[in-house]
Amino acid sequence: MAKRPPQTKKIETDVQELVAAVFAEDMEQAETYKALLKSDGISATIKPQNEGTDESMSTVFALMVPEEFLDEAHVVIESQNAYEDFYDFTSEDENEKDFDSDLFEDEF
Repeated sequence: MAKRPPQTKKIETDVQELVAAVFAEDMEQAETYKALLKSDGISATIKPQNEGTDESMSTVFALMVPEEFLDEAHVVIESQNAYEDFYDFTSEDENEKDFDSDLFEDEF
């Protein structure tokens, strides 16, 4: 029976260190961010985080990404938030269609 040679090299693992890219207030928002990152080629995992004291415990959701993609994930999420803010702003303007109709009334 042949002896095995002793291992001198460390075995490299394919495990990547995950870091929190963003925190979501609810699972729906976390899933939205995860889908957004996935469509951009960034893998993400959702991890619940408990915050607060025992009396007022709340759960937020951390969106975890590989550390090497952290900066890219921030850019993707921030650009999406800016896009949503822009459309929220424009839809508010549309809702104010009579934005001060008294201003244009003539009083003679």
